Amino acid sequence: MALDSLDQRLLQLFAAAPRIGVLEASRRLAVARGTVQARLDRLQRSGVVRGWGPELDPEALGYPVTAFVTLEIRQGGGHDPVGEHLAQIPEVIEAHTVTGPGDLWCRVVARSNSDLQRVLDAVVSYPGIERSATMITLATQVEPRMLPLLATAAGEV
Repeated sequence: MALDSLDQRLLQLFAAAPRIGVLEASRRLAVARGTVQARLDRLQRSGVVRGWGPELDPEALGYPVTAFVTLEIRQGGGHDPVGEHLAQIPEVIEAHTVTGPGDLWCRVVARSNSDLQRVLDAVVSYPGIERSATMITLATQVEPRMLPLLATAAGEV
């Protein structure tokens, strides 16, 4: 989907102040309320905006340990059953089918290093998982972000 500068400004505004509402956004952007609502509806319908919920911090929820897990799965069983298994584990906060070494990549969180063992045991309990490799995160250098990508998508970089 092509984005223009109004889309970009609108998304940046809601990223900075997610609770301002459509009327206030229209005032700040100096466009009609209906224009703001139509743009938001279009951005959501097209999938650019996936949701309006709060962004949660696992550490603040009591999960200060983050790890990345590479899984190798048994050939012939497919990725979907393993993905369904992983979706049942609350501490698995992302899972992707990948190329290269391993078949699936997961981001998991835990309450402590010893709790991480419990999470990993749950992850690898599926019989289709042959092997795993875990890397514990020491520090986050770049937080998950979309605004720099938004600027590129809108053609302003």
